[in-house]
Amino acid sequence: MSSHILVVEDEADLADALAFALEREGFRGTVARDGRSAIDVISQTPPPDLVLLDLMLPDISGTEVCRQLRANPTTRHVPVIMVTARAEEIDRVVGFEVGADDYVVKPYSTRELVLRVRAVLRRRESSAPIDVTALRFGVLTVDKDAHKVWVEDAEVALTALEQRLLHTLLERRGRVQTRETLLSDVWGITADITTRTVDTHVKRLREKLGAAGSYVETVRGAGYRFRAQPEVVG
Repeated sequence: MSSHILVVEDEADLADALAFALEREGFRGTVARDGRSAIDVISQTPPPDLVLLDLMLPDISGTEVCRQLRANPTTRHVPVIMVTARAEEIDRVVGFEVGADDYVVKPYSTRELVLRVRAVLRRRESSAPIDVTALRFGVLTVDKDAHKVWVEDAEVALTALEQRLLHTLLERRGRVQTRETLLSDVWGITADITTRTVDTHVKRLREKLGAAGSYVETVRGAGYRFRAQPEVVG
């Protein structure tokens, strides 16, 4: 069955053209003209397989739509690509922070957008929710309950904070985590200390993980992401 893509866009011509382009590529496209209509469609069973979300909508912002989607247990795993004219770095950071899987700036190439849709769908399929109680990921093995980590069968000594940081990134693998999000979820604070603290701990974690350190990727201008698949270790 073809993937169902919801296009949330208030410009009718642009929305219809994008939905047509998606259908031509084998997807099933649906259009929502405002945020509340989008939430209604996303809340249906089953929800769309992916949402292309404009930020500037006539009723509620696309950012708020994404927040509500992520707050709902039945829709929190639906991929979201934000498609917007807002090109500032702070807009990208906020987009990733509220849960976007990708961020595309208008004007865009329809061909490139379709390729990004396919890439996000593939990544989400490969990064379905997992139980990390006992997980082997490439050369990395994690036993969450025992608080132990091995790389290439050699045990790695991590602090409790480094364990929490690794577990958080691994559980959300394939998705960007901003420094502010990590400060909140790992340190339990709301940016009361400099985000350079996150960079320092990620650097130390990578060094301790050795051959598995490259699984933790830096996303320029946004934060960090644990690789969706082990693939190549550098």
